[in-house]
Amino acid sequence: MASEGLTFALRDWEQLLGAEFVQVGSSALQAAETATFATSQRIPAILRPASREQVQECLRIANRFGTPLYPVSSGKNWGYGSRVPPSDGCAILDLSRLDRIVDFSEELGYVTVEPGVTQARLHQFLQERRSGLWMDATGSSPDCSLIGNAMERGFGHTPYGDHFAHVCGLEVVLPTGEVIETGSARFADSLTAAVSRWGVGPSLDGLFSQSNLGLVTRMSIWLMPEPEAFEAFFFRCDLNEGLPALIDALRKLRIHEVLRSSIHIGNDYKVLGGLQQYPWAAVEERVPLSPEHMATFRKDLSFGSWNASGGLYGTRGQVSEAKRLLKKALAGQRGKLKFLSSRTLRMAKRFAEPFRLFTGWDIRRTVELVEPVFGLMRGVPTRHSLASAYWRKRIPVPEDPDPDRDRCGLLWYAPIAPAEGVQVARLAQIATETLLGFKFEPMISITMLTPRTVSCVVAITYDREIMGQDEQAMACYEEFVSRCNREGYYPYRLGIQSMVREKQPDAYSELIKKLKRTLDPSGVLAPGRYDESERAQSVGAGSTQAPQGCSWK
Repeated sequence: MASEGLTFALRDWEQLLGAEFVQVGSSALQAAETATFATSQRIPAILRPASREQVQECLRIANRFGTPLYPVSSGKNWGYGSRVPPSDGCAILDLSRLDRIVDFSEELGYVTVEPGVTQARLHQFLQERRSGLWMDATGSSPDCSLIGNAMERGFGHTPYGDHFAHVCGLEVVLPTGEVIETGSARFADSLTAAVSRWGVGPSLDGLFSQSNLGLVTRMSIWLMPEPEAFEAFFFRCDLNEGLPALIDALRKLRIHEVLRSSIHIGNDYKVLGGLQQYPWAAVEERVPLSPEHMATFRKDLSFGSWNASGGLYGTRGQVSEAKRLLKKALAGQRGKLKFLSSRTLRMAKRFAEPFRLFTGWDIRRTVELVEPVFGLMRGVPTRHSLASAYWRKRIPVPEDPDPDRDRCGLLWYAPIAPAEGVQVARLAQIATETLLGFKFEPMISITMLTPRTVSCVVAITYDREIMGQDEQAMACYEEFVSRCNREGYYPYRLGIQSMVREKQPDAYSELIKKLKRTLDPSGVLAPGRYDESERAQSVGAGSTQAPQGCSWK
C-alpha cells in the first residue's frame, strides 16, 4: 500500500506532467524492476518529464513529500543494473524525453545535448550534415545515452575515447531543484561555455559524475575532426603467456603517443562470444567451456589467446610511421599483426577468397566481428556487441535484443590495473581462475585507455531461466570482487549490486557525506547511488542482493 507521501507526490506529478507521463501500471513497473541479475527493489512509478523545468519541479515535489527519485537517461545500463535503483522505493525519473541537440559547431568541433540524445541520434545528426567530425562510440548499444555514459566515465575507441575528459559546460539540477552550470557556462552569455572546461575557481564537474549530488540535463561534448588517414590494426597473440609482453609493448607506444587512441584487448572467450552463442552440441552440453575446447575454437576460427585492436589516426605520414613502429614493437612476439583500411575492408568483403590467397589472412570467418569494431574506431555505433549477452541463451539472438526482457544473465565488474604487463596478467589470472571455478566462461576485455592504466572489464554471462544461476553468478561476483580487493585492483565504476554496502569510514567518505547532506538534505535524489550517506544505508539496507563485506570508497 502506497504511503501517504507517495500518494500526494503522485497526484502532484500527474498534475505537472500529465497522467500519460506518470506510469504506475504493473507491466511497466515490472519491466523497470528487471535487470540482468536478481534484484528485489520495487519501483512505485516512472516519471517522464520533457524539460529541465519539469525536472526541477519533480524534485521539488519529491522534497515536499519525502519520495526519492532515481534518474535514468535511456535505462540501458545492462550488466550494471539497467534501470533498477540501488535502493528500494525510488520512483524512476526517466529523462529520455529531454532529447534535444541544443547547439553544434562544425568549426570548433562540439555538440551540446540533453540526456535523451543517444549514440544513434548523434551519429545520424552528423551524417545528415555530412559533417567532417566523428563522435566517439561505445560498444554497448546505439540506443544508449551520451550523457549517461559520460557521467559513468565510460569509454570508447578513438583518441576521444575517455568520454568524461572530453565534455564541459554541464547544466546540473541539484536535489533541491536549483540549477547550476559548470565551467565557463556559469557566466551569462559566455562565448566559451562549450569549449572551456575549467572556468574560474574550483572545478565542480567531477562532483556530478558517478554520484547522486545532482543530475545533468545538458552537456557539451567535443567531437573529433576526421583525420586525413585512418587504419585499424589487429594483433593475434597466440600464447596466453604473451600478454605481459604485449601490454608492455603497447604501453611504450601509447606513452610516446605513437598510439593515440584506446587499445582494446580481448581474450579468446571474449572473441568467441562475439562470434557465436555457446556451442552446446560441440561440447555435449557441458559447462564451462574448457581451455582445451577453446584451443580448438582458436585454431578453427583463427583468433588468438589474446586479441588486440586499435586505430591509427593522423596524416598519411603519421599513420605510415605508426605502422612501422608498431611492427617493430611486436616483431618479437608470437602472433600475427594485420592492418585494415576502409578500402581493404571493402575489397576483403567483395573478394574474400583472392584476399586470403594474397595476404594469407582468411577474413571470411571474422569479418562479422571485425567490421563493427572497425566502425567503432570511426565513431559508428553498433548493436553487434549486444549479442554476447545471449551467450548461454538457448534462443537465437533476436533482431531487437533486450537482455532484460529476454532474461539474459550478465554481471560486469571493471577493475583497473597499472599498465604493466605483470600486473595486467595477474588480474587476468584472477578473473580466469575465479570464473572457471564457478563454471562461467571468463570473458575478459582489457582497455588501455591511458598510457598508464588499463581497465579490465569482466563479464559473468549466463541464462537467468536456469534455476540457481542467479545465485551462482552472484557468488562468483562476490569472490571475484573480494580477490581483486585483496590484491589492490579496485574498480573504475560500479553496478547497483555493489553500491549499497557497509563501508569503512575515511576522510574521503566523510567529505562525500557532508556534501550529500548539504546538497540533498532530504535525501531524495538516488539514495544508494555511489552513496556514503546514512539515509542510503537505511533505505538500501537489505534491498539489493549485493555482496557484503567489501570496503571500497
